Amino acid sequence: MIASLQGKLVHKDLDSLVVMVGGVGYEVFLPASRHDRLPALGEELFLHIQTVVREDSLSLYGFPDGSEKRMFQTLLGVSGVGPRLAMNILAAAEPAALSRAIIGDDIAFLKKLPGVGKKTAERLCLELGDKVEFIPAADGAVVGGGGPAPAPPESRAAAEFGEQSFRDAFSALVNLGYPVPQARAALEGLRAGSGEVLELPVEELLRRALRSMA
Repeated sequence: MIASLQGKLVHKDLDSLVVMVGGVGYEVFLPASRHDRLPALGEELFLHIQTVVREDSLSLYGFPDGSEKRMFQTLLGVSGVGPRLAMNILAAAEPAALSRAIIGDDIAFLKKLPGVGKKTAERLCLELGDKVEFIPAADGAVVGGGGPAPAPPESRAAAEFGEQSFRDAFSALVNLGYPVPQARAALEGLRAGSGEVLELPVEELLRRALRSMA
C-alpha cells in the first residue's frame, strides 16, 4: 500500500492532482478545499496517502495533514460512508470541527455537510462517538503577520479553569455554538458535583456538560 508521496506537482484538477515521482505520475484525489495549501505547478509537495482498493480500481486519496488522513480512515469505518462521501465531508469541515461535532452529537452541524442527511449524521455520532480523537481549536493564530491575535473572550474565560481538560471542554462547547456564560456554568456545575469529575477525559466532560444543558 502507498502511505505517502513526495514529488513534483504536475497537474491540478477540481478534486484531484497528479504527482510525479521517479518518472511515474500518480493521480491523487484531494478535498477541494485543500487546494489553497498546494504549491505551484512544478514545485515539490508531500502528501499523506490512503490507498483504497476496490474490485475494479485502486485509488489514492491525499491529505496535506496526518490528522485529515486519520479522520478519513475513521469515516470509512461508518456503514454507508464511502471514499467520495468521506472526501466531501472533509472538504467542508476540518478534523477539529468534525471531531467536536461527533463527540457532542451535533446533528444540526453534521447535516449541513454535503451528502450527509439525518440518518448518516446519527450514524456518525453513534458509530464514532467513542472513536474520534478530541481536537481542541487552535489558539493564538497569527493575523496579518503582526503576531498572535488578541485572545477572544472565550479564550480568556477558558483560562479561568485550572484543569486543561476543562479548558478544552469549554472551548469545544463554545465552538459548538453555546454562549460563553452557558458553557462556563455547565462546566462549573460539573466541578461542584464531585471530586472524581476532575479526573474525567475531555470527551466525557463534554458529554456530561451537553446532557446538563439539554
